[in-house]
Formats: sequence, structure tokens, C-alpha cells
Amino acid sequence: MSKLVIGAHQSFAKGFLQMGKDALYINSNTFQFFMRNPRGARAKKFDEEDANKLKELMVEYNFGKILCHAPYTLNPCSDKERVRELAYEVMEDDLNRMEFFPNNLYNFHPGSHVGQGVESATEMIVDLLNHTLKEDMTTTVLLETMAGKGTEVGRSFEELRDIIDGVNLKEKMGVCLDTCHIYDGGYDIVNNLDLVLEEFDNIVGLKYLKAIHLNDSKNPFASHKDRHEKIGQGSLGIETFNNIINHEKLKGIPFYLETPNDLDGYKEEVLLLESLKK
Repeated sequence: MSKLVIGAHQSFAKGFLQMGKDALYINSNTFQFFMRNPRGARAKKFDEEDANKLKELMVEYNFGKILCHAPYTLNPCSDKERVRELAYEVMEDDLNRMEFFPNNLYNFHPGSHVGQGVESATEMIVDLLNHTLKEDMTTTVLLETMAGKGTEVGRSFEELRDIIDGVNLKEKMGVCLDTCHIYDGGYDIVNNLDLVLEEFDNIVGLKYLKAIHLNDSKNPFASHKDRHEKIGQGSLGIETFNNIINHEKLKGIPFYLETPNDLDGYKEEVLLLESLKK
């Protein structure tokens, strides 16, 4: 039985090495983190010594790909020019920093069009990506699937495909599938996981699926909300996660927990999911 590539969200405020140590504490071999304030844009000075210690730890314990999450405030399709400019500045800086950890992942919420329309928003998101993606970068940038609350972009596989279609360096792109978001968004992974994955493959392409956020949901199917729940305690249920982590088409894809938990809670969830692995 192969071991899952699984981790949980860690607090960047602790520093790079401590995030790696916390991942080991919860029996993980990867983790997700913010490079800066998730509700703002300010980042601490990059500590190369601390980052090097994390890299050594990752090699020693054979970590999978780590995932840096863009701040929630990043919105390249805002109706405010300064907010759009900030998205360029933040993503460019984050991607420069991520090159210190070659060949890993960077995930962002595509944004909210705030009434401007999906087509206009798609053009703005594509412009951001064509500006920030570079041929020599090693990081893969992921669009996250969204639940569809308000004017969120990325609520459907078609919207994700349209963004990727406009990107010049498609080989630098991928998708992070959030289990809570797509269930809330109307994709029934509880009863029809195979059909949902087939639809994703037909519209986007499974070759773009690079990461999965494992989150249960506090909401019923197709509610278009976004409230995560602990694994097995929400509307998705434990059997859904059993099906996901053991699905043939999802083998080798890293999983990241974003459930409402502390470290000990994440440790219990990792052990639970490992116990389901066939």
C-alpha cells in the first residue's frame, strides 16, 4: 500500500522550518501555507537560512510537493484598478519567492468579477497569468475550483477551461480541486464521483489536475456557499473521502486539508485518511 501525499494548512507566521516540523508532527509529508498575510498583502522579509533548513528537512523526509496559497484578497478581476494592480504585485513576488523551492505549487482563487461579467473577468485573469508566468519558472500555478458564491469566477469547469485556454504558457498551469467547493458548486462527488471526474477530463483535462483540497462541507449539495467541515462530519461524509483517496484517476495527486482544525485535529484526520487507503 502506497502512502498518501497528504498535508494540512500551516501557519507561515511560525517560519519555514517550523511548518515542516509541524507537518511531520501530524504524520504528513507535505503542507500548504501562505507566503504573506492571507487577509492582506504584506509579507515578511524572506529568511533564506530558515528556508534552507526546510529544504533539508523536506529532502530528509521525502516530502511531496508543497503548496503556497495566494492571499484571499488577491483579485485580478476587481472593478478597482488598485486591487488589480496589487494582484500583479503579490503574485509576481510570491512566484519569485517560490523559486527558492523549485518545482512546487502555487494556488489562487481566480477572483470575483463584482458585476463586470465572467467574460470580462476571464480576460483580466488571463492577462495576469500571461504577465506573471515565465518560461524559466519551475512553479506550477493552480486555479482553484470555487463554490460559486456571489460573483466568484471559477465556479464551473468551463470557466476554468476558458482561463487556461487564454494562457500562453499552459504547461505552467494546473487546477486545484476543492471537494467542499465543487460539491457546494453543484458537482455531485458524493453520488457520482466517476461522472464528475469524467466531466472534468472532457472539459479541462485531468492532466491539469495537480492538487486536491480535502474538505467536508457544512452545507447541502449545490448551496453555492463555502463553509468547510471536518472530514466525515459534513454533507460529503467519510465514504466520499474513501472513494477520493483510493480513486485510480487521482493516484499520486497531493491532498491538502483545510478543515477547521488545530494541529492535533489535523493529526487525527491524517491518520483517519491513511487508515482508509487501500
